[in-house]
Amino acid sequence: MLLIEYPKCSTCQKAKKFLLDHQLVFEDRNIVAMPPTEEEINQFLAWGIPIGKLFNTSGMLYRQLGLKDKLPMMSEKEKISLLASNGMLVKRPLLIVGEKVLVGFKEQEWAKIVKENR
Repeated sequence: MLLIEYPKCSTCQKAKKFLLDHQLVFEDRNIVAMPPTEEEINQFLAWGIPIGKLFNTSGMLYRQLGLKDKLPMMSEKEKISLLASNGMLVKRPLLIVGEKVLVGFKEQEWAKIVKENR
């Protein structure tokens, strides 16, 4: 398991606590220091995650860049490059388990993954 998170984010802290409370072994990666690469983002898309779901639409940087209006005119390749350029644009946390990726922390979804990986 790989947890890609922003340590200062309260939702990411809850997600990390959830994993620790369930005694799961996972690698932890800071999304700012090491944002998802274009290759990783392409893999998430191949696993069925819509690209729009990967954007942190409530983030300050998203709003500052005016992405709400710009994204509809961008190609998928441009969106992937943009996501890979700055981890603060990516919705977090991301939990990668095998060939699945969970975007954001929804305890019920995560509990299902935990059950499957015991």
